[in-house]
Formats: sequence, structure tokens, C-alpha cells
Amino acid sequence: MSTVDLHTLTGAYALGALSEQESAEFTRHLAQCPACTQEVRELQETAARLALAVAEVPPAGLRTRVMAALPEVRQLPPRGRHATVVPLRRGMRHRLPYLAAAACLVVAALAGGLAVQAQNEADAQRDRSARAEQQAAAVSALMAAPDATFHTTALKGGGSGTVVASKRRGRTAFLYHGLPALSGQRVYELWYSRNGAMEPAGLVQTGSSSGAMLLTGGPQGADGVGVTAEPPGGSSRPTTAPLAVLRL
Repeated sequence: MSTVDLHTLTGAYALGALSEQESAEFTRHLAQCPACTQEVRELQETAARLALAVAEVPPAGLRTRVMAALPEVRQLPPRGRHATVVPLRRGMRHRLPYLAAAACLVVAALAGGLAVQAQNEADAQRDRSARAEQQAAAVSALMAAPDATFHTTALKGGGSGTVVASKRRGRTAFLYHGLPALSGQRVYELWYSRNGAMEPAGLVQTGSSSGAMLLTGGPQGADGVGVTAEPPGGSSRPTTAPLAVLRL
């Protein structure tokens, strides 16, 4: 691929639309082309703004209405098959009522357990949805703040991150795209850099390659935000070299 062709791939790279081979080649090109680096950063910031601008949060009662309507949904009948009739032995005929009663008890126990499990899962899902809605609203409000600043960079190992900060609101958000899964069950952890010291600021949700999250604590007194790969559950201090450091 010629250098001229590479210059035309900034938009596709910013949106993660290149193949693995093309993305690797373009990443090497960015190290030697400040113009493309700046254009990719600006396109990623714009894409992040547009994505949140058109994001729609599901109504709070949608899941409740769907779950309540499930018992009334008519199920499709099983496909008919020819059954083979097997005559019962005399001893089996006498035991049949007891076997039927035992089967009913087993079915009732299983049904009760499944109902409790389903209710617990529904409650947990509602809690997760409520938290996600609250965080999405907070990130949108932060991006709309008059003094909001945006800084984007590529992470070592793949993907990109954007830090949005507002001193007036006292909040910072991290928008990420295309983060590859880490080996050894390691997790992405965020840090505030204050006077050369790194303070924990939250963990990126496991299994999510793209998304947005609010950092723990505000940007006051911080000069940057770092991203590292840490053991499961995170660390109190960075244990690896930063994958990226974004200035504030």
C-alpha cells in the first residue's frame, strides 16, 4: 500500500473499520505522520460526540412491561410425532400413582427454584440497567459542559481512549473504542496522575471493548489520566507500564 493510500484511511481507522493487517500498517504510518495522527484524534473525538448525541436510553419501565407480558404470550405447540404405545406391567400399574405424585413434586420444586432464580436475575438486570442509564446521562451532561476538554490517544496493544474533563462539574469520563481483551484475566485500570503519584480512578468493565465510564474522583489538581493492565480486581498502585497517558 502506497503512502498516498495510507493518508486516505484516517476515517476508516478512527472508526475501527480496517482489517487487522491494514490497521497494523496504518498504526506504523501514524508514528511517522503527525498530520494523520492529528486527523485521527480529531475524528475519534467527533465520533465519540456523535455516538453519545444520538444514543437513546430505553424507557425505565420497558423491561418490566416485557417481563410482565411473557406469561400471556402463546407458545407454539410441539411438533406432532407418532407415539409408540407400550403396555404397562401389572406391578407398574400399581406404582403409577406414586410415581406421578413424585414427578409432580420434582416439577414443583424445580419450577419454584427457577422462578426464584429468574426473579433474582430480573432484579439484578434492572439494577444494572438503572446504573447504566444514570452513567450515560452523567457522561452526556459532562460532554455538554461549556468547559469540557477532550483528549484522545491510541493505546499500546490496540484501541483508543478519549478523556473528557470538566473542572466546573468536577467530573472526568473515559470513552474507549476497540480495546482488545487482555490475557491472564487482567483488567484495564484508570489512574489520576497528581504530582507524579498515580491514584486509582476505576476499572473498565470486563468484556467490553467499547463504551464510556465516569472516573472515581474529580480532575482538580490532576495533570493526566493513565491506563494500565492490572490483575483481576485492580491494584492500589500500577504494576505495569502505562498503556497510555492522556493529559488534562
